[in-house]
Amino acid sequence: MINHHFSTVFGALVAFAALTAPANTAEQTSYGIAPTGQREYGAKLLVCAICHGEKGVPKNPMIPVIWGQQESYLLKQLHDFEKGDRAFEAMGWMAKTFSQEEQGSAAAYFAKKSWPTRTAAAAASASPPGTVAVCQACHQENFAGGVAAPRLAGQSYEYLVEAMRRFADGERANNADMTNLMKAISPAEREAMARFISGL
Repeated sequence: MINHHFSTVFGALVAFAALTAPANTAEQTSYGIAPTGQREYGAKLLVCAICHGEKGVPKNPMIPVIWGQQESYLLKQLHDFEKGDRAFEAMGWMAKTFSQEEQGSAAAYFAKKSWPTRTAAAAASASPPGTVAVCQACHQENFAGGVAAPRLAGQSYEYLVEAMRRFADGERANNADMTNLMKAISPAEREAMARFISGL
């Protein structure tokens, strides 16, 4: 019932976005390469903005920033959502609407965007918690991300702490290293880490 509801709602959104998407070639090229039809592909990207924000700032703090995120990471997440290795109903459905080529184009499109500018200063911890150092091996200095891992700096506290909890509780299982690492860290330590990283 819920799956049918999501597919109906998102299907309607894609159809509406396709009707309102720009039809001329100059505007279409801003979306990147669209192997299966410029207008339909552009409509799908417009649907992404409903949750992830038109200017890269998500509408809800539980939704991650994807503008300026690592292309390889974005592509992996789309594949994982499509295959069910990462579970989130709306994203699972959305990833399946993209062809494999479109997934690659969408990842490149969002990766080339600039990370959104903060509208207000975040309240960062005065000093990093001790447990945060282990994360820098993959997420790099200042948590700006790298080839092996996504950017975390500037993601919301709410998203970070919930993502860590999901890994720790086994709800998110598309990265075994993260699952093992988060299981070894207490909830209080995860909260301190999320607070610090979100303020960077």
